[in-house]
Amino acid sequence: MTKKFSRRGFVQAGIGGAAALVAGANFAKDAPDSLNAVARSKGLYFGSALSGRGLANTPYADLIRAQCGMVVPENELKMTWVQREPGQYRFEPADKIMEFAESNHMLMRGHTLLWHHPRWLPRWLAEHDFGTQPATAAAALLNEHVRKTAAHFGTRICSWDVVNEAVHNITGEMRDTVLSKAIGTPDQVVEMAFRAAREQLPDTELVYNDYMGWEKDNVPHRTGVLKLLERLRRNGVPVDALGIQAHIGAGNQDSNANREFDARDERAWRRFLREVTGMGYRLMITEFDVHDAPLPADLRKRDREVAALGRAFLDVTLDFREVNSVLCWGLADNHTWLQGRTPRVDRLPKRPTPYDSNYQPKPLRDAIAAAFRAAPSRPLAYTRGAAS
Repeated sequence: MTKKFSRRGFVQAGIGGAAALVAGANFAKDAPDSLNAVARSKGLYFGSALSGRGLANTPYADLIRAQCGMVVPENELKMTWVQREPGQYRFEPADKIMEFAESNHMLMRGHTLLWHHPRWLPRWLAEHDFGTQPATAAAALLNEHVRKTAAHFGTRICSWDVVNEAVHNITGEMRDTVLSKAIGTPDQVVEMAFRAAREQLPDTELVYNDYMGWEKDNVPHRTGVLKLLERLRRNGVPVDALGIQAHIGAGNQDSNANREFDARDERAWRRFLREVTGMGYRLMITEFDVHDAPLPADLRKRDREVAALGRAFLDVTLDFREVNSVLCWGLADNHTWLQGRTPRVDRLPKRPTPYDSNYQPKPLRDAIAAAFRAAPSRPLAYTRGAAS
């Protein structure tokens, strides 16, 4: 049975840059032109990352409530947050986001049970003593973390990024970490995490998430991810979907005025998606934003180019009916991780999201809605777990 959402939407005068009500004004309930409503008309869900900081900001939380049918904790479920000290689990920050989602009839994704990147594992793990049988001890630690974290939320989370960014973006090789060095190989770690998650969550969507993209220089990364997905299928590892982070524009890079903003290779990207879906994987866009660092300062020109690139990427990717959801990594410009990276050379705030820092819609918002309307229809995913 398809579940229905009830939420408040911003009063807007339609596509084309009409003004939204500013933060603190009244909202119209059940707006049919909310981004999630437009997405759901084509069998998609729309959502955003949400942090504790965002949750505490009432106007921003209202924006999330008005536009989204799904949220994902930005940091609060990463191992560095959940297990700041070995064996000491802290779920309260993520619990608050879950309470917000459920009280507003929204779904919640989980991100991430294992960020298999040496830079982003807990600091204590780098110096952890695995004893005389390191493979056994490291496997026990990983299995415990996956199972305990998954069990805490159970089926209340509809989809989990089980493993994040295990493939090196430059070389295409698997990343080595303290866990893979102790257990044996990176592949063994990835497989172990997915099998532990499936044992705990027999019906939940399990996702491999990474930031391979459609840029011309992304061939090694895409190739590495394809090889990983092929091995996982061949070995019967329970992976349901590929999460496409979709940090486009300047991408998942620090600000660089000389970096090409639009270096797309649409043909290669379609070929990549065909190969992934040909193996039976579903797709989701998990962390969408358009990094505008190389663009000129002029706001109108910058916003126009961001919207055009965002629309082009979504048009190509949503043409695949295997895509079941689109989540931004922050819905407004004052709630994007990109502001915290190396600044633009002109020191102006970045504008990579659908809404500006006053929570008014930008051309990217219109581009996302237009891409949803143009996308082919597909069966609605995630009917289980949402409040009626």
